[in-house]
Amino acid sequence: MTEALERFLSDLDAEIRKHGNWGEVADYIPELARVDPAQFGIAVSLADGRIVTAGQARQQFSIQSISKVFSLACVLGRIGEQVWTRVGREPSGRPFDSILLLEQEHGRPRNPFINAGAIVTTDELLTGRQPKEALSEILAFVRAAAEDDDIHIDKAVARSEAETGFRNVALANYLKSFGNLRNQPEMTLGTYFHQCAIEMSCVQLARAGRVLAGLPDAPRLLTALKSRRINALMMMCGHYDGSGDFAFRVGLPGKSGVGGGILLIAPERASIAIWSPGLNVYGNSMMGTHAAEQLARRMEWSVFGS
Repeated sequence: MTEALERFLSDLDAEIRKHGNWGEVADYIPELARVDPAQFGIAVSLADGRIVTAGQARQQFSIQSISKVFSLACVLGRIGEQVWTRVGREPSGRPFDSILLLEQEHGRPRNPFINAGAIVTTDELLTGRQPKEALSEILAFVRAAAEDDDIHIDKAVARSEAETGFRNVALANYLKSFGNLRNQPEMTLGTYFHQCAIEMSCVQLARAGRVLAGLPDAPRLLTALKSRRINALMMMCGHYDGSGDFAFRVGLPGKSGVGGGILLIAPERASIAIWSPGLNVYGNSMMGTHAAEQLARRMEWSVFGS
């Protein structure tokens, strides 16, 4: 299977590079606006421990909202099911930075993967601690999951987000007004912006995803129940208001980030990381989504059957 997968990924890489439309980068974050959209990398970590790659699989990129998967894992480890008193588990059907549902539902975000929900999750990690401690916990989890200490925060990206993230400032203040933010908004947001600025390669991200895929060589950082919980949320909510379309086309749990990354989970089979920085109308990687669909179809990895 490995040789066939290698050939397929090589062909997929060549096919993608022929596309004229790569999508648009996240130009509202100045540091990301400078990234060339015409790039692609993929890494597949298999159950037998091998990793198959194609394209720019070792090029580091800002994982952005993919970090929400790891911060949620940390919070579930700290307080378990109590987190659901502060954030829901339903798809939003709205853009990731929308304030509309937050107003209608009295300050309780729909899920932990939209921005408001992720801000609440980060706020929970900060309870009784300083920002450096919360960030250290998230970084330590990611490094342990990937078994790689060479994973860091891009401070330039974090600074760029802090200088331009006015909608997130509005969301945090709105959460505070409803009593669903325990720390000061600027403290929670500073931590959140740095969390989103974690930089990884496809190889590192695919290795980190093993803990969610339940692969035999994965570090035991999550219980099977917590992994199932997170995978379910990734399936329903991992691609914002494009989550239904992604589930329809790909049929696997996934989490996107506006840096162009996608973490894709084929339970007990593979952990996949894809990167292409050009985004579609939902804010998800355009070529990354295409690659995910082709891979799931070729390997018959959809959770809904072949």
